[in-house]
Amino acid sequence: MESYALLIAATLNAGTVLAIAALGLLINEKAGIVNLGAEGMMLCAAIAGFAAVVHSGNDWVGFAAGMGTGALLAAIFGVLVIWLNTNQYATGLALSLFGAGFSAFAGIQYVQEKLPTRPSFAFPGLGDIPLLGPAVFRQHPMVYVAIALTVGLIWFLDRSRSGLVLRSVGESPESAHALGYKVRLIRLGAVVAGGALCGLAGAYLSIIYTPLWVEGMVAGKGWIALALTTFATWRPARVLLGAYLFGGVTMLQFHLQGTGVEVASQFLNMLPYVATVAVLALISRNPAWIRINMPASLGKPFYPGS
Repeated sequence: MESYALLIAATLNAGTVLAIAALGLLINEKAGIVNLGAEGMMLCAAIAGFAAVVHSGNDWVGFAAGMGTGALLAAIFGVLVIWLNTNQYATGLALSLFGAGFSAFAGIQYVQEKLPTRPSFAFPGLGDIPLLGPAVFRQHPMVYVAIALTVGLIWFLDRSRSGLVLRSVGESPESAHALGYKVRLIRLGAVVAGGALCGLAGAYLSIIYTPLWVEGMVAGKGWIALALTTFATWRPARVLLGAYLFGGVTMLQFHLQGTGVEVASQFLNMLPYVATVAVLALISRNPAWIRINMPASLGKPFYPGS
């Protein structure tokens, strides 16, 4: 019973990193921008957040530093692809490479640093419920923030005027421009918001999930978050469920090892990425389904007045 509770708790913890990052990328793509730089942004945010906590002793200062770092890098990316019309895919890949190199350089002095002891969290009363309490009600507040973000984003995209404008920019920027909306500024706002969430995910990874700094510690989670948006067909609720699915696959390897299942560790380490490839392959069998749900102008540059 206890092992299952630990597995569920670890799944929620691991899924939170993917969910926050994927929700940020979803905002980008709803506005028509593909940002392949999530891995680099998360790495830079991870070291920024970790360093901020080392010097301040406050986790929330670290989260703010991570969000600021992600937003700054996303803003640079946004200016390049929205105003200078650089290729979105090439610019995103360059951002990932830059983030990997810069974070490794900036993080050299923090490799041996340790974060201060943090308090445990639990809902009074609920945290003592057998199985459910340890599994669900003793999580870090950021786990519940990820769920709240999902609910908020569903409302924003489906019920608010601003969300409708954002979706219209992703579907037909020419029509939105003709109606008087500032397409470039809206896209930049979406890119910066998405970058801030990727930064928050990176900071959560180094501050709460590990908590330590190691070069390359994001280890492909940015790419999995990017794949999640397609897996979820650009719907926030499915992003959250997909994040927990991949989080569970990631944690399953440790659960199997703990229960004495003799499987090569290399094979278990492959599981999250094999699952990613398998899911994308299954989804790709129905291109029409993807086209129906995908923003029509995703990845396409916009030239005002053309």
